[in-house]
Amino acid sequence: MPFQEPLPLSAIVRELDVLEMAGTEDAERMIVSLAADSREVLPGSLFVAIRGFAFDGHRYISEAVRSGAAAVICEALPEDNGSGAVYIRVADSRRALAAAARAFYRNASERIFLIGVTGTNGKTTTARLIADMLNSCGIPAGYIGTNLCRIAGRDISLDRTTPEAHELQALFRRMLDAGCQAAVMEVSSHALVLDRVSGLRFRCAVFTNLSMEHLDFHQTMAGYADAKQILFDQLDPEGFAVFNIDDPYASQMASRVAADKRFCCTLKPQRELTLRCGRSFSAAVSSRTLGSASVELHFPDAVHTVQTELPGMYNVMNLLEAAAVLSGMGIAPGHVAAVLGKPFRVEGRMERIWDTEKSRCAFVDYAHTPDALEKALSALGELKSSDARLVVVFGCGGNRDRLKRPEMGRIASEKADFVFLTSDNPRDENPEFILDEIECGMEGSNYRRITGREEAIREAAATLLPGDILLVAGKGHETYQEIAGIKHFFSDQEILRECLQNGSLMAPEKERA
Repeated sequence: MPFQEPLPLSAIVRELDVLEMAGTEDAERMIVSLAADSREVLPGSLFVAIRGFAFDGHRYISEAVRSGAAAVICEALPEDNGSGAVYIRVADSRRALAAAARAFYRNASERIFLIGVTGTNGKTTTARLIADMLNSCGIPAGYIGTNLCRIAGRDISLDRTTPEAHELQALFRRMLDAGCQAAVMEVSSHALVLDRVSGLRFRCAVFTNLSMEHLDFHQTMAGYADAKQILFDQLDPEGFAVFNIDDPYASQMASRVAADKRFCCTLKPQRELTLRCGRSFSAAVSSRTLGSASVELHFPDAVHTVQTELPGMYNVMNLLEAAAVLSGMGIAPGHVAAVLGKPFRVEGRMERIWDTEKSRCAFVDYAHTPDALEKALSALGELKSSDARLVVVFGCGGNRDRLKRPEMGRIASEKADFVFLTSDNPRDENPEFILDEIECGMEGSNYRRITGREEAIREAAATLLPGDILLVAGKGHETYQEIAGIKHFFSDQEILRECLQNGSLMAPEKERA
């Protein structure tokens, strides 16, 4: 984390809803850092004890104090609170951490144009696209999202899509120090429920779509949708929100946003609008090939055509929403279209890998939900010729929502000509058990079951004939496979490049079965 000038504890306490204080009476002591993990405490740190799902930070208060914590925020005072640190009792440690972080990093998030993108699928592509476009338009922008923060061309690895509140504020501080004027971040439903973005005021909020995911955490789709809606409740009064109104959940997301602040995006311009919108945007594909598509973007007062390498109508919606965001920031439609036409690629998001003759093509995609898998397969199915095959390799992650497994099996068997069932990240589950549950939804016999992911990818690649398309889904950008709690290096892309570019495919003249 960046160096931050120490701040008197009293300046942080002023921002908290304090129930009780105990311990050393020294509210003017200087705080040098924030920590929610006792192992990260330094002499002079403020330690925030959070009750998590696996660990309770209250059990590590004494360890934090021994490491030099100057103050502790907690929901229950420890029995031994007589000296050594200032103890601050609050009702909600997570919200207190967010408030403390805003104070410690001098309200960094309020000094930058903050754009939040939420939805089940499309968050990464849309957020990365917005950040890239802003930078191309001369508005320096940072990005925070899936395992990555990018500031002024420098990449910083992250453990999760949306970091903890104090980590977020530290990243915003870095962005400001680097000259960024805007920050584009993916906002996960977990982050919204767990108050990682508590207190942030978004100048722009974007809704991509909502479909089955994370029901192991939210229990129901209604609970999942309610979590996503929190982002729009945190919209700045002067801000605006962008909605994919083709998604049935858009009305709920927009329900507490003023009509004139709603920017509505659709790929069905002839539809009757049921949502009042301040501005309307639409798009249509005029032509497409396996390599690119020509898209007409309809702004409220202009029409522009752009070329994109991103396949699928869902990616057209991602482009359209990004265009709406920049339009809302005052960038002229012609300029928006010009930067949209530049080459754009996100690792593991419909990432193309060709063979040496460019006659066979594979795509690596992060599709790990039923909706994402169906959209990816539908998009590629529309691009192949009638006598070519669409082959898919996929699995489902362990220790995650089990309800989606048979549904993804059904979708794969219906949308692909042939399916290779394999492991994703089994984590602590038996890989064979996961495949059993996927197989319950499979229809017909157009599939093989190969537990080892590398073997499955190699076998699938070896079956490709000229014109065939292969989709390797589920892991996308990930460079590991987690088995029994251990992460092993693994790259779908590396294996595919070796298969497709090192001559390990069937001879072109072999006839189709």
